Amino acid sequence: MFVAAWIARQQIIATTPWSDAELALLRSLALDALPPPPPSPGNAVADDARAVEFGRRLFFDPRLSANGQISCSTCHQPVKNFTDGLKKARALGVSQRNTRSIAAAAYSPWQYADGRRDSLWSQALAPLEDPAEHGGTRMQYARFIATEPVYRKIYEGIFGDLSDFSDRSRFPDMAAPSPDPAAHKAWAGMSAEDRRTVNRVFSNLGKALAAFERTQLPGASPFDYYVASLSKLGNNEQKDQDIFGAREIAGLRLFIGKAQCIDCHNGPLFTNNEFHNTGALPYPGDLPDRGRAQGLREARTDEFNCLGEYSDDSKNGCPELRFARDDATIIGAMRTPSLRNIADTAPYMHKGQIKSLFEVIDHYRRAEPAIIGHNEAKPLALSRRERNQLFAFMKTLSGPLPGQAPQNSSGKP
Repeated sequence: MFVAAWIARQQIIATTPWSDAELALLRSLALDALPPPPPSPGNAVADDARAVEFGRRLFFDPRLSANGQISCSTCHQPVKNFTDGLKKARALGVSQRNTRSIAAAAYSPWQYADGRRDSLWSQALAPLEDPAEHGGTRMQYARFIATEPVYRKIYEGIFGDLSDFSDRSRFPDMAAPSPDPAAHKAWAGMSAEDRRTVNRVFSNLGKALAAFERTQLPGASPFDYYVASLSKLGNNEQKDQDIFGAREIAGLRLFIGKAQCIDCHNGPLFTNNEFHNTGALPYPGDLPDRGRAQGLREARTDEFNCLGEYSDDSKNGCPELRFARDDATIIGAMRTPSLRNIADTAPYMHKGQIKSLFEVIDHYRRAEPAIIGHNEAKPLALSRRERNQLFAFMKTLSGPLPGQAPQNSSGKP
């Protein structure tokens, strides 16, 4: 009798019409409602097709690293929704954070989980010099572009003439304002004008990478087809029961209702791109992460931010950076990730602390006090059945991605 009653309830959930307000909300979550990527005022070539192709080549080229073996795609793998399946990224060393997907990253005014970069192009520069990631220096990269014939031609076609970096007395082999003492000393020994010349080339590499990354958008998922069917077939009809059946519909109702997921995961990308402290435990052995509190400080001092001389934005005035929220609420807060393709990007949270998506749901059910700052989430009275339903719905947000590596697997032109 219990099983029969449960089945009957599932049928009621699956066939209960959505209200007009609910339908409007569901349509706001579908990819059809996603506008083109917003302008990137700091990047004059953000939508230049030549820069997109140049950025694609750079993204998959392992020569942009200290050992010639690490590319952006080492961690941002297209077949894994531009993630790597690891708790913390691994390249030359182990990164401090979990790899976030670059898909649709252009829609956020902030990059990284803590928002320590204020544009997609400035974010693209940071891994190139991080000792745990690519581990190179901006001087190394500028000389590489200048001496690689194909890249030099492409670069000059987009950004104009490249300088001559052959004079080692002015342009050392390895130089950057980095933690490496030798590279730092070499950088300090260069003239201010020569440093600006190198920085200009380096920043342009980030702008080309960002142009490519702006083209990487999620494809339509079962959820999107379901929402489209509601409009085309009528509110009371249900198709593709195997893909979007009673459990998925029940999970969707929880998502926009009782589970309160919609409060932060809204819009076609299922994120508000804001910063929230949700009480994630520190990674084992790590100190509690200050999150946005630290990230905002770094964004403000980044020489490649929107207020710096390498930004192409002369009119916007950087309101996002200048008026960013800066109070006690941002301690331990992390940027809300998109839920598009979320079932394919385990492990979760900013350091991969949570192994499975079901455990993430349970984390929000418990909403325990934060180790640092204040947990904004409140405990949810979700039964195991409801958590399974929510999990089933979230799996329907997976769709294809357009990113493809060059035919030459080495990344060389």
